[in-house]
Amino acid sequence: MNLKRTLFFSLPLALFSMYRPVAAQDVAAGKALYAQCIACHATDANNGVGPGLKDLVGRKAGTAAGFRFSRAMKTSNVTWTEKTLDAYLAEPQKVVPGNVMPFSGMPDAAQRANLVAYLATLK
Repeated sequence: MNLKRTLFFSLPLALFSMYRPVAAQDVAAGKALYAQCIACHATDANNGVGPGLKDLVGRKAGTAAGFRFSRAMKTSNVTWTEKTLDAYLAEPQKVVPGNVMPFSGMPDAAQRANLVAYLATLK
């Protein structure tokens, strides 16, 4: 009986102690991470090596005016949302196989969340 009682009280405590709240997205940290992107992508609508990122969230992939996208990007049928951007930043070739952006991915989920939060501010 003591074992049942111990488990009854200690299991919820153990589960609660494992809980870690997700950190809030940090736009300032995302802006700092954007330094990895700035060589190719502008924060406005101007295209460079890569397309401009103004109004990226909500845009269909491969449709930024005036930019010559790869066939893979143009036919990807991806719309950039926080979720698709996170997945793409984690593994670009998995989300859009054959894309030509020379970026292997950003493995850290918190960094991706911060960068996506910053990209969402580019209006």
